[in-house]
Amino acid sequence: MALPTHRVARTAWRANNFADGDRSIPEETAIAFTYDGTSYAVMMATPRDLEDFACGFSLTEGIVSSIDEIEHLQIVETEIGIELRMWLAEPRRAAFGERRRRLAGPTGCGLCGIESLTEAVRPPPVVPDGQLFTPRDIVRALESLPRSQTINRETQAVHAAAFWEPASGLVASREDVGRHNALDKLGGALARDGITGGAGMVLLTSRVSVEMVQKTAVIGVSVIVAISAPTALAVRTAEAAGITLVAIARGDGFEIFTHPRRISKERVAHVA
Repeated sequence: MALPTHRVARTAWRANNFADGDRSIPEETAIAFTYDGTSYAVMMATPRDLEDFACGFSLTEGIVSSIDEIEHLQIVETEIGIELRMWLAEPRRAAFGERRRRLAGPTGCGLCGIESLTEAVRPPPVVPDGQLFTPRDIVRALESLPRSQTINRETQAVHAAAFWEPASGLVASREDVGRHNALDKLGGALARDGITGGAGMVLLTSRVSVEMVQKTAVIGVSVIVAISAPTALAVRTAEAAGITLVAIARGDGFEIFTHPRRISKERVAHVA
């Protein structure tokens, strides 16, 4: 599969001189989500893994509680973007009709356009206990991530969200110009493959803002490991959701912000 990238001419300043050349950069496309003929959201995103994006976004936004409630998905490419047209099964179709809204989200923004403050800071679901992980697990997980970042390896310009298990290693990884889009795609990939999140952790190459915690809680994963730092609201939300939030994670260490009981020096099968 060809990477969603484009080569452009550029002039670089290095070694005290200008040099002409080119660089690979990621594509960015307007992706419209429609349900039963009604426009719901337009996100700027990487035009790849669109079935995963449709399913994951629908789950984390609460449009559906299971991908089985999406009766049909049609991907329609137009001159100005891509439409993800979905038709919902009853009674979900009727429920959606009662909560229709519009959302326009630029790159990197997962909450733009939400109509109320209550919806923006909605309480997250509480995640299952999951299992314990060791510091070595976290290091191994982080070490496995770059190999799956094919777009970022070429462009150095996209985020990744991945799911890692001690027994299986890196189970799934998705990339996108938007960090929340990458996480939605990951959630959709796991749901489509019937993978539950209790045995693994979510890896993020971005900062941890509140919507990243909310989406992880909906996906059902109890541990987040991120390379960058969290916001204060993200920490409070992770605490409320029962999520173990590990951030500023590097090969030589990390910081645990919430529910540290899941990170143990010794291997334990699960949290009692």
